[in-house]
Amino acid sequence: MADLITQFMTAARGRGCTLVLPEGGDVRVVAAARRIADKQIAVPIVLGTAEEINAAAEVAGVTLDGVRTIDPERAEQLETYTAAYAADRGLKEGVAKRMVARPVVFGGMMVKRGDADTMVAGVRTATANVIQAGALTVGYGPGITTASSFFLMILPKFRGRESCALIFADCAVNIAPTAEQLADIALASAASAAKLLGEPPRVAMLSFSTQGSAAHERVELVTKAMEIVRQRAPDAPIDGEFQADSALVPQVAAKKLKRPSDVAGNANVLVFPDLNSGNIGYKLTQYLAGARAIGPFLQGFAKPISDLSRGASVDDIIATTAVCLAQTEEL
Repeated sequence: MADLITQFMTAARGRGCTLVLPEGGDVRVVAAARRIADKQIAVPIVLGTAEEINAAAEVAGVTLDGVRTIDPERAEQLETYTAAYAADRGLKEGVAKRMVARPVVFGGMMVKRGDADTMVAGVRTATANVIQAGALTVGYGPGITTASSFFLMILPKFRGRESCALIFADCAVNIAPTAEQLADIALASAASAAKLLGEPPRVAMLSFSTQGSAAHERVELVTKAMEIVRQRAPDAPIDGEFQADSALVPQVAAKKLKRPSDVAGNANVLVFPDLNSGNIGYKLTQYLAGARAIGPFLQGFAKPISDLSRGASVDDIIATTAVCLAQTEEL
């Protein structure tokens, strides 16, 4: 895990990318901004009132040298952002201004307008609110209408490799996705893997059935999602439905599949059919296989933004920043 995050930090270092942190009243956020600036991972922009940011910095025992601070309610960009938001959403400017003055929405507008490369939030903001802010500002990627999440799972040893990285999705956001949402999750996960894994994505859509070995409405959900994927992106490196062993083990795939597949037996992205299986799956892998679970990270947006758990540490904020920056075009 450390090696992968270090790679992302090294790639970002000195590039001058910008990160907006909308929860400037939190001590962890200010401490993370200090370290991100010192390590030249990005130029941090902390949002909040001067009073709350300075108070957090004092508790954290850090200075704000090299850390930009903006109070959204007094920012010079507020009027420009408000006009753009009102036009995009069809709102009266008074309503739009109240929305944009909220730090997480202001941060999203910074990313949308190119004034920041990424936004990381969540230590004081509910996941649903971070997703809503992202959807209303940055918007979704082409053809995507569903925000989802993924974990980077770093297995200590797998396929003859040390620290083998896989992506598991969706393990934190969508409880019972529809076929259309599953298709969105698969396509978004392929895009995430392409930027993070250092190898071509191979996305397996999981089920308790492999290619019709069982019949049930839960299997049909996955096969329908697979049909939608093929309609929307015929050349996408996505295949299924597969049981987990068919997705991961070449010998099992060779026995169970009657057709060629670039994904079967060699998947590096696992898309679970619902949140039950996804959450259980990543935790079993974490605690029984000794894997490191990094995340969850949001995906599906037009530009990278991500959520943090309420209990996130300073290190978590920095790691999440590194992963987000690895998904920007500049890197």
